[in-house]
Amino acid sequence: MTINILKISQNGSGLDVEWNDGEKSNFNFMWLRDNCPTARDKDSRHRMFNLLEVSTNIAPKQFKINAEGKLEIEWNEGNHTSYYDQKWLRKNCYTLNNKKKYISPYKLWDSSLSSNFESIYIEHDKIINSEEGLIKWLELLHYNGIAIVKNAPIEKKSAFPVLNRIGSIRETFFKTPFEVINIPKPNNSAYTAHALRNHMDLPWFETPPGYQFLHCLINSAEGGQSSAVDGFAVADYLRKNEKEIFETLVSVSLKFRDKDYTQNIHRSFHAPAISLTKDGDYNDIRFSVATMDTLDCHPDIMDKVYKAHHKFGNLLHDDKFQIKFRLEPGDIFSFNNRRLLHGRTAFNSNSGNRHLQGYYMDRDEIIGRLNFLKKKI
Repeated sequence: MTINILKISQNGSGLDVEWNDGEKSNFNFMWLRDNCPTARDKDSRHRMFNLLEVSTNIAPKQFKINAEGKLEIEWNEGNHTSYYDQKWLRKNCYTLNNKKKYISPYKLWDSSLSSNFESIYIEHDKIINSEEGLIKWLELLHYNGIAIVKNAPIEKKSAFPVLNRIGSIRETFFKTPFEVINIPKPNNSAYTAHALRNHMDLPWFETPPGYQFLHCLINSAEGGQSSAVDGFAVADYLRKNEKEIFETLVSVSLKFRDKDYTQNIHRSFHAPAISLTKDGDYNDIRFSVATMDTLDCHPDIMDKVYKAHHKFGNLLHDDKFQIKFRLEPGDIFSFNNRRLLHGRTAFNSNSGNRHLQGYYMDRDEIIGRLNFLKKKI
């Protein structure tokens, strides 16, 4: 059935619309004028119309469905007439869109993923040679927050071609790629042979990198098993079972600080351990024991904050939630840095070598590329 407008009437500061499927909408006059099809440049698609040039009392002189089936509005200001496609109005109708129940795109997982670990594999050459492979990788990253690219080259800096299939790589002071290798006098615990607790990278940034890619070049040392946990899944567990702890983690900001002795910049940032979107979905998980600074919460809540953080941290390392696996040369461990927390067991640097190269990318690159490719299909 083709959906179209049956009836239009003026009501206060907007138009009431009745559709032939029984739905009803209201379109505000300023919203309509702001979204006139002529408001945007045809090439750049940027809005050129300045809403400040009309008054907040703007209204139609007259309106109708014209012979071409478009809603035609002659405005009482600016000597201007707008023409709106009915399909566009229905698609962008905020009255109806705000009635829709939000459905999260995320597929939450726990340690049971270990029994189906190959489901997050994607072959390197399939990504390089096909949009189908690239889309699968992007979907795993966006929906699951984790993917393992298999059989990539093992030369240094050889991950650039596959990452460039997505978009721009984010530079940081660690350089690109950054070397995850045991070095003397390390400026980061990742550059040691010690165990690393599950953590987010760069939580002291206002906007930490959205995604991280760890490319395994060599892994012949004893130990060094990787770990990963879906922070969204742990947050969801707390939301359903420990509501007071969940609310504390959402509402109280923690302080994170960069303590890199090689830098002449001291970076710090306050943010809650769990942040939510406007729809109440999960947006960020910030957890890093190594880089959480001295807490400066109000004394009345300090005990509550520590107990909530303690509970959260234990769950993030609970075998009920986390998975453990060994990276092989040619693997690219790809994950949402603001959702998935990662770590490793200690390794014996005298028993062999372990060398990973790391890359960062902003979340917008993954989501934007996926949106473009799926629209293209």
